[in-house]
Amino acid sequence: MQNNESDDIYDVIVVGSGAGLVGALAAASRGLKTLVIEKTEFVGGTTAYSGSGLWLPGNAAERRGGVDSGPDKARAYLDDIVGDDAPSALREAFLRIGAPMIDELESFPQLGQFFWQGVPDYFEKATNALPAGRTIFPQPLERAALGDLEPLVRRPQWAERSGEYPGDEMTGGQALIGRLLLAFTATGNGTVRTNTGLDRLVVEDGRVVGVEATSNGEPVTLSARRGVLLAAGGFERNAELRKKYQPEARADWSQGAPGNTGDALVAGMDIGAATDLLEEAWFSPGLMVPNDRPVFYPSVWSGIWVNDGGERFMNERLPYDRSGHEILRHHKASDVSHIPVHWVFDQRQFDNERAFASPPVAPQSPGWFHADEFLEAGLLHRADTLEELAELIGVPADALVASVDQFNDYVRSGKDEAFGRGDAPWDRIITHMCGSHEDGPNPCIGLIDRAPFYAAKIALSDLGTKGGLKTDDHSRVLHEDGSVIAGLYASGNTMAPMTGRIYPGAGGPVGSSMVFSYLAALDMAGADA
Repeated sequence: MQNNESDDIYDVIVVGSGAGLVGALAAASRGLKTLVIEKTEFVGGTTAYSGSGLWLPGNAAERRGGVDSGPDKARAYLDDIVGDDAPSALREAFLRIGAPMIDELESFPQLGQFFWQGVPDYFEKATNALPAGRTIFPQPLERAALGDLEPLVRRPQWAERSGEYPGDEMTGGQALIGRLLLAFTATGNGTVRTNTGLDRLVVEDGRVVGVEATSNGEPVTLSARRGVLLAAGGFERNAELRKKYQPEARADWSQGAPGNTGDALVAGMDIGAATDLLEEAWFSPGLMVPNDRPVFYPSVWSGIWVNDGGERFMNERLPYDRSGHEILRHHKASDVSHIPVHWVFDQRQFDNERAFASPPVAPQSPGWFHADEFLEAGLLHRADTLEELAELIGVPADALVASVDQFNDYVRSGKDEAFGRGDAPWDRIITHMCGSHEDGPNPCIGLIDRAPFYAAKIALSDLGTKGGLKTDDHSRVLHEDGSVIAGLYASGNTMAPMTGRIYPGAGGPVGSSMVFSYLAALDMAGADA
């Protein structure tokens, strides 16, 4: 969509078109002339790739699902796991505004009602963790309902990769973006410019009053009377910034959307904005695949992960961000490489038709794991014995055999004495997806003894970087001295996260991005938060 007005003056400019669309909608629905600029040709960012779970304690959708949650219970949980890694004021704002934000969104006919679906909180031992979780989801959306807007919405990642038609029904992140786009444009106050990338912020008398951008190859200056919201994702696809702040991570291993190269972050830093946690990301395991970046893969059913020393070092079923952080922690603390990880499994993985049936984010692309293609690319190795497999992947044979033997003992006893696989509610989700193991009392662990044996590669991937610009509890960006940069706001992965270094539960990134985009809009509109 292209703006046809000649003056290019708006009340609010939102840079980025993912969950920041909530802020755009909140501003436009309050009568503010609002522009969304998107660097790429598609609206949605990484949110469109997501399953669009929203971790937002105490909302109406939870209550309809019978969940006994709320700010007080969630506060204790967040305080326990976040600690001092992020200001408590941000958590309080998140807890205060999440539920009323959902109430407002559900008042738009284009959004409809969200629904709760049980996904366990990721830190099962923390105070007030909920085994059934606090995650809600948007309703699916018929693709045809978008009309002429439909080609604007970024396809799910699996569809972008495979080239397959994603179906007549949008689900997950696509559905959320589609619904927000419909509601935003229906206000009569909203405009979207795609192929329009931020170059720099315009500052007058210490206040951000607009942006300079490149739109379809041409320079433009766009003015904002009330403010600019930076909601353009992180810098995960910027190799230079990754090398500077996260040398163990790689831009070409990220799951983030192509446009997430840190332009908004850099623009804020250029005018003196403070930053925090730039070394952090929403890490995850990524299965390395032929001719493409790794696949987001939290769905390990069988086998074990070993390092270059042939040693098992973690619970392979940890929630994905905890799993990614654990890989990184061991890699940094050891002289033995843990990146990439060797995933060792046996023929049972292939004999179970459900184990490689689909990637984890629905809707799915069946038959994506073609063993011959992986073998030919050197991303899968196969051998008749563990000793032969060890030689193929370059790890000590005695160590690999010992790791497998110990794991098999745990299988027979039913207790993973080393790392507790199968103890937590999140671990056990895999049994609903792929079935239970029947080699012992623990359904989450199975024997590795049926030749041939295999080894695949697990990269340190991520859903995006999470360090960013420091803000206050109204999403206003701060100087290094803690004072507010007038007219500038940030949310999502452009903002230093309210969750600090952790990922509280499914939908933490999208849910918090929505909340702080909404808070920014309320502040620009002069409304109570």
